[in-house]
Amino acid sequence: MRVLRGLCAAVVVAAALVVPVPAASAATGTDPVYDFAGAVRETVWVDIGRDGDGDGKPDRVAADIVRPKEPAAQGTKIPVIMDASPYYSSVGRGNESEFKTYDAQGRPVGFPLYYDNYFVPRGYAVVLVDLAGTNRSTGCVDVGGTSDVQSAKTVIDWLNGRATGYSAKSGGSKVTADWTNGSVGMIGKSYDGTIANGVAATGVDGLKTIVPISGISSWYDYYRSDGASFGYGPDGLAQTVEARNGGQDCSAENSKLAQGATANGDYGPLWAERDYVKQAKNVKASVFLSHGVNDLNVRTINFGQWWDALAANGVQRKIWLAQTGHVDPFDYRRAEWVDTLHQWFDHYLMGIDNGIEKQPMATVERQPDQWADQSSYPAAGVAATTLRPHSGSTAGVGTLSTSASSGTASFTDNVRGTEDAWAGSPAATSANRVLYSTGTLSSPLQVSGTSSITVTATPSTSSARLSAMLVDYGSATIRNYAGAGEGIKTGSSETCWGSNAPGDDACYKVTTADTTNVGYTVISRGWADLANYQSLSQEQPLTPGQPYTMTFRLASTDHVVPQGHQLALIIGGTDTDVITGPSKAPKLTIDLAKTSVQVPLVGTPPASPRTAPAPVGPLAHVEGRAPLDLR
Repeated sequence: MRVLRGLCAAVVVAAALVVPVPAASAATGTDPVYDFAGAVRETVWVDIGRDGDGDGKPDRVAADIVRPKEPAAQGTKIPVIMDASPYYSSVGRGNESEFKTYDAQGRPVGFPLYYDNYFVPRGYAVVLVDLAGTNRSTGCVDVGGTSDVQSAKTVIDWLNGRATGYSAKSGGSKVTADWTNGSVGMIGKSYDGTIANGVAATGVDGLKTIVPISGISSWYDYYRSDGASFGYGPDGLAQTVEARNGGQDCSAENSKLAQGATANGDYGPLWAERDYVKQAKNVKASVFLSHGVNDLNVRTINFGQWWDALAANGVQRKIWLAQTGHVDPFDYRRAEWVDTLHQWFDHYLMGIDNGIEKQPMATVERQPDQWADQSSYPAAGVAATTLRPHSGSTAGVGTLSTSASSGTASFTDNVRGTEDAWAGSPAATSANRVLYSTGTLSSPLQVSGTSSITVTATPSTSSARLSAMLVDYGSATIRNYAGAGEGIKTGSSETCWGSNAPGDDACYKVTTADTTNVGYTVISRGWADLANYQSLSQEQPLTPGQPYTMTFRLASTDHVVPQGHQLALIIGGTDTDVITGPSKAPKLTIDLAKTSVQVPLVGTPPASPRTAPAPVGPLAHVEGRAPLDLR
């Protein structure tokens, strides 16, 4: 009984269906042949070998399991799809904020998201893990540190017979996972996808693949940027996710988080422990990554640096990039995502030769709901290109080209600047930023990869911030990534993706693209504290009147600047929507001869300075906003 993948407008499998045949067709993929309503639902508490809450007892994490009962009865061992999260009782999962639910005896009933509904009938087990310190697990959250990563890693060890599980939160009898073959694929959005990255970076045996959706690769880059602070730290997030745990006292762990995340933006030991990029050499699992290129929550440098580190270590990988903000692919390209995810898990967990690994490596949304495949990311033919700013006839406004430059330009940091204020009048002098443009392009330019900027600046005070942006000037229709849905609208009708069972349905509200018309698009952003010009680990007081050179990163992206548009570089001081400012606002003088932006480009940019005409058309833009909580 074969169900066409991805076209499930109603429940695709009857709840009572039991078909005693293998769950996989070697040539095509797994079929929904197992009884979801009669599946085994249980909780196992796994000892992670820590005492994070200091109660004198080893921490145990709750792993809620749903698995088809037929394979075990037939002597067949099955693989596992795992989502390890701190959110199952705090903020919920998915676009509809689903929570775990339990019956009167504490047995799991409601499993958030569609993973169990869709994959359990196809012969997979689904395991949802409460990170230590959350929901029904003991211990404390440490926001991406050893406890968080061990919470999931040790469950994988238990699934492979290397750790101890119990039938109860305390006491209880030992439980073994004799029903699984130990092959695990981790998946999850945001914090959950971040934990998948962290566990993969341990190189744990048994983890075959991960699917990180809008995940963090280095927690420093969630809370800081090249010495600049975003103004908040991990202790607040810890308190949020621990609010509905079993009552354990996590104040000591939270104090460590607050103290370790220094306000000055320096990179220190707390961040090093949570830097998975530095551990990418350990990754053995394949990686299917997705991210919104306009994600203002988990900023895109996180996927870019992770991707590059995986590539350097030869990890098999695939990527989807959308125009959205912090959104799951299930909510912007549902049918195609479920079908691709199905093939991915079938290949890497079931061993089915379906060719998914031979499909195009990258899929990029060019316009709302218009997608393009690429053989690679960054795009084939990309070249690291150095563009330099040149003074023009209007103060603070000039041209951008590959030729050498000279002269200086100045602006004053008003500590309340925003990207929209800086970008909104590109042909006019601004006291608070400088702007340089290629002029109207005679052919398209594709920015594909991670850019960086080198700035030589002389501050008038002992501290200074820098912000930089790459901007596509020209009229366009884009996803409204700064809107309430971050590029999607949620309707009232539903589609269903798998089998229903009492208390655990497979149906979700339909989403559509939320679009807006703009006159310019910010395609890449970056921020820095000039006091960290020598080292991210130790800021240095600046001497007023002395020049300093600093290189810092701009956000990873894949964006085509069309023919007839302009590519511009904006340099300002404090972007108040994102970073905290210095105690006293400086005047900054930029040495144009020693300032440049390095951009990964496909196409030929202007080789010599030329007049940059003012952009034509409205300059409406989506409003910027501060980062969201990490869901």
